Amino acid sequence: MEFQLLAKGIALAGCAIGAGCSLISGIGPGIGEGNAVAKALEAIGRQPECKGDVTSTMLLGCAVAETTGIYGFVTGLLLIFVAPGMFMNFLA
Repeated sequence: MEFQLLAKGIALAGCAIGAGCSLISGIGPGIGEGNAVAKALEAIGRQPECKGDVTSTMLLGCAVAETTGIYGFVTGLLLIFVAPGMFMNFLA
């Protein structure tokens, strides 16, 4: 009885810590996309005639970079809402 209570507490703590770590992963794409936009604006400022090429490449790069943040967000939500119920059913 006491062992199951301790095991449930450890499982819930692991889910909470994992969710926090995965939700922190949204910081990286924000910084990276900000840098990409700054460099794209700098490139357009130096050569305005290549605006279309730089903009399309920048948008594609930002979309790819954003997927890591979305994956972290989805993982965090799964660890908050889905995983604790699965662990509790497994430990019962």
